[in-house]
Amino acid sequence: MIALSPADRDGVNAAISASLARLTGRAAALGEGASTLASAVAAAASDGKRVRPALVVAAYRALCAPAGVCAAGGAAGACAAGGAAGAGDRDDEESAEAALWQTAAAFELLHTAFVVHDDLIDRDLERRGVPNVAGRFRARAAQYGASADDAALVGDAAAVLAGDLLLFEAARLVATVDVDAAARGALLQVFDDAILVSAAGELADVENAARTDVPDTAALLGVAHDKTAAYSFEAPLLAGAALAGASSEARAALGAAAADLGLAFQLVDDLIGTFGTRRQAGRAPGADLREAKRTPLIGFARGGNAWPQVRSALALAHTGPIAVRRAQRELEASGARDEVVVLVGDALQRARSRAASPALPAPAVALLADIATAIEERIP
Repeated sequence: MIALSPADRDGVNAAISASLARLTGRAAALGEGASTLASAVAAAASDGKRVRPALVVAAYRALCAPAGVCAAGGAAGACAAGGAAGAGDRDDEESAEAALWQTAAAFELLHTAFVVHDDLIDRDLERRGVPNVAGRFRARAAQYGASADDAALVGDAAAVLAGDLLLFEAARLVATVDVDAAARGALLQVFDDAILVSAAGELADVENAARTDVPDTAALLGVAHDKTAAYSFEAPLLAGAALAGASSEARAALGAAAADLGLAFQLVDDLIGTFGTRRQAGRAPGADLREAKRTPLIGFARGGNAWPQVRSALALAHTGPIAVRRAQRELEASGARDEVVVLVGDALQRARSRAASPALPAPAVALLADIATAIEERIP
């Protein structure tokens, strides 16, 4: 996936650290429990891949210079790396970079908030092999003698509250970024849409898992888009475009391509959640099968002749690794995996076609192509 340069990573990390230090400092006055919660929040945000910040930064740099004047302040030349600049230009460039990094940091904190809440929804107590917020607070409760049920309640409450704090910090960063009013309004709209669409997608995903039937594939594809594409691809790329002062035509083309990229990314995530290794998934293999996730993969299997065998295997997948492996074999044999891989390829092809819009400059076209290639390389 697209990565931050060392300088941009340092800038984004500094913005994240400043936000978390603010939270930690204020929590210290509220007692040991609040301080521990703030520490858990900081730990959750400490070692992410920074994919979403990288998309914000990459879109900004790809669209800034062609736009003429950046919304973040200063001439467009201040956005591009290199080139001579006077003292005033350097001040403008530093202000623009600070606004960029703060916006990018907001999307990392938003992602962390969703991860914390998602772990709670999935009843996971670890994230990449270490206790998550709920796991940390369950252990803390057990240490002071809480029963297993009470410790679980404490862990769940801490996860809800940690996610809430992260959501506010993310929104605060966007609301206070040093840009003109029009750009800030555009950023807030992007952020608002991302949160609402993602919440709707996550709820639909959970409800689908609880249903006795399997929704049709079109509905499942809608959920796949809403729960990830909106906040992981469309919003970060559009935020970078808003900071760059990109035209409405460029933002429309970028958003359309990003929607397809986000769908492809989520479909690959579904494949990883079903067939990926522990290293790829960051948790036990076949986690989506154990949790009865209704993904498009299951939708395709439902429409095939092998559905009775697949359904029987899925019904037992929660019982352990042997049952998970059987479900994986049945899904593979049904052809559903191949159909999802084709769907990924179709979405990426659409994204590449949309990226060819004359409204997008060459650097933006190249960026979208690079993202498409990176998504393809994740297919397990």
